[in-house]
Amino acid sequence: MLKTLQSKKLDFIFASRYGANSGSDDDTVLTLVGNYIFTYIGKIFFKLNITDILYTFVIGKTEQAKKLNLYQKDFSFCVELPIKAKKMKMQLGNINSYERKRIGGKKKVNAFKDGFLILKHMIRLFFMKL
Repeated sequence: MLKTLQSKKLDFIFASRYGANSGSDDDTVLTLVGNYIFTYIGKIFFKLNITDILYTFVIGKTEQAKKLNLYQKDFSFCVELPIKAKKMKMQLGNINSYERKRIGGKKKVNAFKDGFLILKHMIRLFFMKL
């Protein structure tokens, strides 16, 4: 990821479970569909060029990350980072990845509750001036 970040002169690279030669052993049908919906919203309303908005496996430049003034402490952080970066005209990219089955047990995300929080934050970010 670091080589791609440097060679393509990007500010952030987001790993994606949904590109070619990518995947996830940890996804459910509900999380897969939800991620496609949120990623589509990101493409339409924010012109994001990432293919997996809810997967926060990301590498980026520290000085650029500090400029974003990130404040979310729940799962809506996953949309705050790319949306604010895009709004600040930072360069974003994707890299394919494969998510193995989680070692630590069950997911801590509640698909409906946290999905609602993510959607609410995306709406807030849509109207927010940076």
